[in-house]
Amino acid sequence: MKLPSLRIYAFAYLAFLYAPILLLPIFAFNDGTIIAFPLKGFTLDWFSQMFANDTLGRAVRNSMIIAGSTAVLATAFGIFAARAGTRFSFPGKGPIMGLIMLPLVLPEIMIGGSLLLVLLAIGIELSILTVILGHVLIATPYTIAILNTAFASLDRSLEEAAYDLGEGKLSTFRLITLPLVLPGIISSMLIAFTISLDEFIIAFFLAGNEPTLPTYIFSQLRFPKQIPMIMALGTCLVLLSIILLTIAEYVRRRGLKKTGAKDTGGFL
Repeated sequence: MKLPSLRIYAFAYLAFLYAPILLLPIFAFNDGTIIAFPLKGFTLDWFSQMFANDTLGRAVRNSMIIAGSTAVLATAFGIFAARAGTRFSFPGKGPIMGLIMLPLVLPEIMIGGSLLLVLLAIGIELSILTVILGHVLIATPYTIAILNTAFASLDRSLEEAAYDLGEGKLSTFRLITLPLVLPGIISSMLIAFTISLDEFIIAFFLAGNEPTLPTYIFSQLRFPKQIPMIMALGTCLVLLSIILLTIAEYVRRRGLKKTGAKDTGGFL
């Protein structure tokens, strides 16, 4: 029986998308410095070089600081925006929410260039902080999209019951709302962390002299002898991204099961 054309297209698309990623670990463990077949043999030397590289270690620390800060700040802003968007009606709600979500469709090179001009014009020195500001800007719409679902699926009668029992708005949010939307909060933090960790364009514009993982990788691509070590680093990054996305999907599905909401698709 022949496969439908749509299924063939889907398999071809997935192969084209993921084949380069599958080649990363193959050449990361290859003993040769040239990225080509046939393979020379098995080695762990490239991973040893990776862990002994001080500049790479600095880039990893910077990226972890940036990604962690971005995850916390973008999720906090996402909570505020999602709460306001799903619970309250106010003048200009549609245009305001659309403006907040605009970075989803704007080219990152435009955002990075604009932020660079504005920050230099007001005299702010480029550093890790400026990268965090840029990453929060692009990651916040993703957290809002996740948290909108979490807040929209929340039964309002639970909050109303808490009000009837004498709880204030703050205590109701802390004791009732927050535990119910916690899976969405964790998912949004993991997604924001992954987006920030992998982001290159804005980091390239705003990092100044501080290396991040993507900018460091880009700088090393000019040196052929460094390519195998970059393959080893890429293998670790892909593995980390898969782990984070798997955790986010697990938490998302657990939250849907807890609230009884319908699953309309997820990360994996």
